Amino acid sequence: MPFASRLTRSPLPFERDRAAEAEELFSDLAPELRELLGGTAGCSPYLKGLMEKEAEWLRPAISGNPEAALAEEFARITPVSLADLPSELRRAKRRVALLAGLADLGGVWCLEEVTGALTRLADIAVDLAMKRLVAEEIRRGKIPGATNEDIESAAGMVALAMGKMGAGELNYSSDIDLICLFDESRYDPDDAMEARSALIRATRKMAAMLNDRTAEGYVFRTDLRLRPDAAVTPVCISMGAAELYYEAEGRTWERAAYIKARPCAGDIAAGEQFLERLRPFVWRKHLDFAAIQDAHDMRLRIREHKGLHGPIEVAGHNIKLGQGGIREIEFFTQTRQLIAGGRDESLRDRTTVGGLRALAAKTWVPEDVAEELIDHYREHREIEHRLQMVNDAQTQILPGNEEGLARIAAMMGEGDVARWRDRLRDRLERVEGLTNEFFAPDAAAERPELSEAAREIVEGWTGYPALRSERARAIFKRLEPELLDRMRRAANMEEALTQFDGFLKGLPAGVQLFSLFEANPQLVDLIVDICATAPGLASYLSRNAGVLDAVLGGSFFAPWPGKSALEADLARLLERAGDYEAALIAARRWAKEWKFRVGVHHLRGLVDASEAAGQYADVAGAVLGALWPIVQGEFARRYGPCPGKGAVVLGMGSLGAQRLNAQSDLDLIVIYDADGQEFSEGKKPIASRAYYAKLTQALITALSAPMPEGMLYEVDMRLRPSGRQGPVATSAQSFESYQMEEAWTWEHLALTRARPVAGCADLADRVEAIRLKVLEAKGGGDAVLHELAQMRARIFAAKAPDGDWEAKVGPGRLQDIELLAQSFALRAGVPARKVEAQLRAGPRGGFVTREEGEQLATAYRFLWRLQAGGRLLSEKRLDMAAIGEGGRAFLLRETGLDDLDALAARLNEVTTETAAIVDRALEG
Repeated sequence: MPFASRLTRSPLPFERDRAAEAEELFSDLAPELRELLGGTAGCSPYLKGLMEKEAEWLRPAISGNPEAALAEEFARITPVSLADLPSELRRAKRRVALLAGLADLGGVWCLEEVTGALTRLADIAVDLAMKRLVAEEIRRGKIPGATNEDIESAAGMVALAMGKMGAGELNYSSDIDLICLFDESRYDPDDAMEARSALIRATRKMAAMLNDRTAEGYVFRTDLRLRPDAAVTPVCISMGAAELYYEAEGRTWERAAYIKARPCAGDIAAGEQFLERLRPFVWRKHLDFAAIQDAHDMRLRIREHKGLHGPIEVAGHNIKLGQGGIREIEFFTQTRQLIAGGRDESLRDRTTVGGLRALAAKTWVPEDVAEELIDHYREHREIEHRLQMVNDAQTQILPGNEEGLARIAAMMGEGDVARWRDRLRDRLERVEGLTNEFFAPDAAAERPELSEAAREIVEGWTGYPALRSERARAIFKRLEPELLDRMRRAANMEEALTQFDGFLKGLPAGVQLFSLFEANPQLVDLIVDICATAPGLASYLSRNAGVLDAVLGGSFFAPWPGKSALEADLARLLERAGDYEAALIAARRWAKEWKFRVGVHHLRGLVDASEAAGQYADVAGAVLGALWPIVQGEFARRYGPCPGKGAVVLGMGSLGAQRLNAQSDLDLIVIYDADGQEFSEGKKPIASRAYYAKLTQALITALSAPMPEGMLYEVDMRLRPSGRQGPVATSAQSFESYQMEEAWTWEHLALTRARPVAGCADLADRVEAIRLKVLEAKGGGDAVLHELAQMRARIFAAKAPDGDWEAKVGPGRLQDIELLAQSFALRAGVPARKVEAQLRAGPRGGFVTREEGEQLATAYRFLWRLQAGGRLLSEKRLDMAAIGEGGRAFLLRETGLDDLDALAARLNEVTTETAAIVDRALEG
């Protein structure tokens, strides 16, 4: 539908009792719109004046559609010369402002279309002014080495649109906030200062061209003060200097500003690269709840500076900065984006409406609250536009008298000013209520009554590193009463408090974590639960507090996703890593969070010990599957791709059996097939055998090297052919011949649990075929039992049970049962890897009776619950006194027993009976 017809069919929804005489200029507009602009109401003298100046252009512009008129106007100014540009940009501003104003008042364009049109004009104006002025500097020879080919990229200079311009949300009479930077890497060090001077000169001229008011008006008021340290830096600075500033001194308000940052003019590619480098500054890797306090402090400072305290009154209210205004909604949105956007890129929307909807989609904001705030935001912005439309004034302050309010109400389509004023006051109060609840911290409650021992522990907290800063102490003071109150509900408060004391003592800093707890009380419950039950997990948390972020991700307590979903999730994460080291750090953070999730689910009884074992194995398998190709790719950069058919990583021991616990390391073997290729083909070719040995070492380093996020896993390669004396990587041919001709029985037993976990699928099939061949050939005769008996005796002689509660090593314990189960699989030649499946092979092969097989399986389940539970509760050997009342209750729940005496008796009974069964089986 033509623009004029849409205006005529979309009148403002109010009636007036007298009509104005319309000039011929208004003939295509709806009567209500004609009256509003030119009648006795005189609501927008500014638009009326623009219509008179641009009457000749307006008629054809509104005969079609506004989008086409905009495109034609932008195309008209694009080839304009530098001499004519100031004048033509001002003409374009008049036309776009007129078109946007009519489309806005007439209901033809929605808010986003109005702000989008104004932003597109600003982008083009800045880009044209910058490039024309840089071209002039190049023509004068003021930019060393630059030629006409550098004009299109503005010789490495870029303007970042900030604030509403960056988000595509410019006000009707907005200024534009720009940060101008240049890419110093384009210049020789000796030329950089000369180029800098020229680009500073171009920036100043650009700002003047856009900002200065002439007889023809102005283009955009231009503000360059958002740049780093604006009081002492020039208007255009190098990207390197900006990065150093943000790294060393960047503040929360600057991080919030960069949510909306967008390269809008000049060297767009360089600007995008700069923003990518700045990403770690803006988007923190952990949930950043400390930003809440920063934003709250900023709100209070703005209100104090502008005198915006007190009850809300519509007359004279600042619709942007005042209580319940636009800035409140923006702060509310941006602060939540800063909190979670480092972990979830979908939350990094530049627009306020888009940001709120993204936050609602990920449950960071209730959907009804997000939609209500969006509704208020839209109306607030429309009111802001009407205020600025009256006389092209950059104001957000509502009129202080009834006549002025009536004018704005009329422009909003409301004839009853009292009703409009009441509705607006309700909206402002509602916004204030919704946002203030999030920002304003509650006053600290009173500390509950404590025992003398508990009080002594609490009094010692003030000297810990986590409470060193005044800010940390202030947050913790508000948090402490609730924390202590919940501690009192633990089975033994003083034990829980002691464990929390150890947790707090190990924290290097506290502001972020305390802010996290304050904003999410459910985490206080979790940390109290952990401290009251699992001191080992509490100690782990003090070193890895960032894993608590995962609890707030929305799916922490969802059902287990499975290994395939884990692999896909980690693969997506590693694809976004900027380099090899970043990938290793990201993998560590990811694995820690998932292992913590398994531990919490196990602790709270959401999964049993057997399920947790499989989940820990899924995490390890996903890590190996995702990291192996990355390690190979990094290695290939220097030595070339894998010679021959590649390599496969075998998981041995507990990993192969898919039964890990919270403290498990990884037993691995690497098998390769060079397929006759003697050397690699890369920058630095090396022999194939050395290639795979170094590649294996690279994998071990990737998994076990200490980094800022710790290590992924400790790696044990002793199950490879020839053990410590053998090469760390073995060719498939050597592996097969070794297993068939040289391997000891214990190595054949270990092979029963070997499982490919990463690498070449074809080679994995070949290795599996070798495994089955060995099992079939080496399981017969009495040698297996004889050598197993000898090995068992050596194990018992070398290491006695570690304490009264040892579940793993010793007669009748886990290792004893696992070795017997492996012997069943080897003697029967079955491919089963899991302990339970191997145990079932015993009765089927006649190696033990059916009753003995059931006893072994029952004993194994009991011992595994004790072992897995103990490894979750403590990083050391299981000490019932050290784990406290909560930990003991967890183990009793896991084993289904009533007290420690019953548990001790059951452990003794199980190990005695099981040892006897193993003895009989080996004698047979």
